[in-house]
This record gives sequence, structure tokens and C-alpha cells, in this order.
Amino acid sequence: MRIAAMGDLHVREHGDTYKDLFSEISQVADILVLTGDLTHLGKPREAEILAADLRSCSIPMVGVLGNHDYECGHVEEVTSILKDAGVHLLEGQAVEVDGVGFAGVKGFAGGFGRHMLGSFGEPAIKAMVAESVEETMRLENALRQVRSERAMVVLHYAPIVETVQGEPMEIYPFLGSSRLAETIDRFPVKAVVHGHAHRGTYQGRTPGGAPVYNVASHVEKPTGRPYALLEL
Repeated sequence: MRIAAMGDLHVREHGDTYKDLFSEISQVADILVLTGDLTHLGKPREAEILAADLRSCSIPMVGVLGNHDYECGHVEEVTSILKDAGVHLLEGQAVEVDGVGFAGVKGFAGGFGRHMLGSFGEPAIKAMVAESVEETMRLENALRQVRSERAMVVLHYAPIVETVQGEPMEIYPFLGSSRLAETIDRFPVKAVVHGHAHRGTYQGRTPGGAPVYNVASHVEKPTGRPYALLEL
């Protein structure tokens, strides 16, 4: 299966159209995977504009939301609009398309390796760590639903530090969490895609060897296009 993967579209009320790009993707890929920040401010109107553009996409679509999609507090409405447009929007679930299982969550911040934030101190810190752990548990539940031998994990936040390199080091803890990679490595995952780190690095691997791709539209890819093309 040829998978086109792309994130961080940041659709605005008066921004560029993606109609031609979605039409192009339909000619070169079998499925489109979207890795969050689909809208810029999480406004329903932005989601409606994206939904209209997605009519140009004639292949199946799978995706997750990103932090920007939560900004205005209309996440339920944004979710409904995108699902009605035909996107299999994953929030801790899995879906199988043509023999490939896709498990997806937004993910969350928390940091990487021995620098991961621990649940200690103020309630605000403990709440942040609890959110990171909760997203990891959702990912685990999604991966347990996958029955296909070919599995892809779809995230917004990064599971490894390698694919956020290029961003300022000071914000690394806000770009992802190694907790996600720890969960991924307990399952036979063929590939992982994420976005969020606009100035990050295209490719890396989890400690267990699963390939990870930062497919934020701003990141340079082998295709030379805003989307990556992956074979699974």
C-alpha cells in the first residue's frame, strides 16, 4: 500500500486551498493519513473549508487531531465535520483499510528519555503528566485492536527526540514524549507518522527499531512535496 502522510495543514478561514494537492495525492497514493493541526484555531468554519477541499480526495482518509484543533473549544464540532467529510478520525481507536491497521491518538507533551517530566510537585505538573500517560494508554488500547500484520501508528506529537531535532531545544519537552515510543515498541508496528515539529527532522527510529516519520507539511521530504509517500 502506498500511503501519503501529511500534517500541520493549519487551514484558515482566508488561507490557501488544498484542493489541487488532495487531487494530486489521490493519483499517487492509496490512502491519505493526516497527522493533526488540520485547522489553525480549531474553528468549525476552518473545518468546513478543509472538508470542502477534501472532496478532491478520492482515496480513503485516516487522521488524528492536533493541539491547534483544540484551541477554540469546538473540538466535538470539528471532529463531526471531518468525520462527515469521510475522514476516519482516530481518538484512541484503530481502523483497518485494505489490510493495513491504523492506530491513532493525538499524543501529548512530556519530554524524552531520562529528561521526561515526572509526576512530582505541583498539581499542575501532575495533571500534565497524567494527560501524557492517558494518551499513551489510549494508544495502547488502539494497538490492541489491530488485527492486521501491517500496522501504522498515527500521532500528532512526536514519540522520539530524533524527529524534533531542528526545533529549539528549549521546547523539546512540549513536542512529544518517549512514553509513546515505549508503548509502540511493545507491538509489531511497521511505521509511525507524526507532525507538530515544523522545523524537525524527517526520519528516525524508536529504541525498538520502528521507523518514525515527521510528516509536518513544513518538513523537507524525499518527495519534494508537502506530503511523504510510504510503502507498507
